[in-house]
Amino acid sequence: MTFHSLKRKKPQSDKLTFIRVFITNLLRRRYLHRLLVSAVSGCFLLLFFIFSLLAPSPFNDKVGSPLKSHRRLVFHVPANGSSLGRDLWSSNHAQLYYGCTNASDNFLNSNFKTHPNRYLLIATSGGLNQQRTGIIDGVVAAYILNATLVVPTLDQKSYWKDTSNFTEIFDVDQFISFLQDDVRIIKELPSEGGESVIPYSIRVPRKCTPACYEKRVLPHLVKRNVVQLTKFDYRLSNRLDADLQRLRCRVNYHALEFTKPIQSMGRLLVERMRMKNIHFVALHLRYEADMLAFSGCYYGGGDRERRELGEIRKRWKSLHASDPDKGRRRGRCPLTPEEVGLMLRALGFGSDVPLYVASGELYGGEETLAPLKALFPNFHSKETLLTKQELAPFAPFSSRMAAIDSIVCDESDVFVTNNNGNMAKILAGRRRYFGHKPTIRPNAKKLFRLFMDKNVRTWEAFASRVRTYQVGFMGEPDELKPGMGEFHENPSSCICQDTEAKGGEVTYPQKQTRDSLEEGSDMDDKNGDVGDMLEELLLPEEEEEKEWSNPLSNNMEQIQFLF
Repeated sequence: MTFHSLKRKKPQSDKLTFIRVFITNLLRRRYLHRLLVSAVSGCFLLLFFIFSLLAPSPFNDKVGSPLKSHRRLVFHVPANGSSLGRDLWSSNHAQLYYGCTNASDNFLNSNFKTHPNRYLLIATSGGLNQQRTGIIDGVVAAYILNATLVVPTLDQKSYWKDTSNFTEIFDVDQFISFLQDDVRIIKELPSEGGESVIPYSIRVPRKCTPACYEKRVLPHLVKRNVVQLTKFDYRLSNRLDADLQRLRCRVNYHALEFTKPIQSMGRLLVERMRMKNIHFVALHLRYEADMLAFSGCYYGGGDRERRELGEIRKRWKSLHASDPDKGRRRGRCPLTPEEVGLMLRALGFGSDVPLYVASGELYGGEETLAPLKALFPNFHSKETLLTKQELAPFAPFSSRMAAIDSIVCDESDVFVTNNNGNMAKILAGRRRYFGHKPTIRPNAKKLFRLFMDKNVRTWEAFASRVRTYQVGFMGEPDELKPGMGEFHENPSSCICQDTEAKGGEVTYPQKQTRDSLEEGSDMDDKNGDVGDMLEELLLPEEEEEKEWSNPLSNNMEQIQFLF
């Protein structure tokens, strides 16, 4: 190897050495960088782990937890009702409407119409208000059949085992005298040769039309003279001509009055509520175990609730297995007491409003009732307003107790119903007839989801949505179109419009005498055995009324209705 060749290789060797050193340093720096990053990351992970051990669980739902405090801040229920820009205690445009039940010239007087040897007996069924509908329809059935009506017999064998008879609940003399021009009514069936007459008993289908009565009942009445219609509840069509509908109203709103002792006790309760405040709200809570069991609803009480309500539900062998979630989504489940209270607060009723609650023994007792009492501490019932001595004559009789509650609810400034049963419908129709006093029905189908999600909303957003959903459910005069729903809830044939009214005072029909009714304005013609428990919870509200000839109507006999 020559000197020149060695001289040429040295620079190449130096370059290679430089490259190796550079690469080595670069790799060492990257390693140190990675090591540093790993160390820093490890420290952060260690700190996060320590913090997670010290911090409360985000799922801790105990009082005082950060999540609970956050919820209280977001969904803070105010004590005072908000201003809605309208009067809470009256209905809009109520002064434009009035009750009208005068018969037309074509409606025949009982003196000309009643056959001298036809007697119709009615055996009612169910609770107080279910029996009331039977009495009303019994009078109309007697008119259709040209028969004398014997004072109806009340149901003493139903779920409530109330032994009261007609004269112990209703003023029988008022009943007979007020209707004397419409239907001849007698207190007892006359004997025949000194012996009691045994009537021929039949049961007509539900929703039986006048033609149905003429076909099914009249031949027996002509042949046998005395006929008894058994389990008489909802046995008359909802759709009748205007004269027959107005006869229904004369019976319901004028002839059927409670006895003087019941009326006196009801008025006493109203007076004591008025002493609390000039205005008060009455609530038919309807949150008893039988109601919840029949509806098949579930309220989060776990296995105990399922077991207890399941045992009660076995009373009704014809009921199918229920889907609680579907029932709630469709609005078939009563609101809880707390949900009712939240709805009222969102509608503008403050904590100072006196609340009268008509209810039996609530499922869950005081624990269930506590949230409602916290929202409305001015909380009352007949048991809290009356002494045991005052209540004693009525306490053993469920129908008389229900009658007292009915009077207070009827006289309240605002009536709130938590179901769509008989008492709710009877009172809603009565309050429409006597001045369209506000009657609030929860829009349960819409409110269900809102209550489920309330804790992720502000109170203002929640209350605004409640008010939106309740439009059309507040008892306003124009909420229901004529013919919608049960006639006892929407007596449109008996409500006339005063087109000349400009907002002044309107005199509504008096409740005492027939003469006072006849002084009103002229008629405007345009205008099965499962325990007697609840009303049409298994049927959709929009379902059309089935005619008497439909074989499906007989299946309805399996369902008995409560209150």
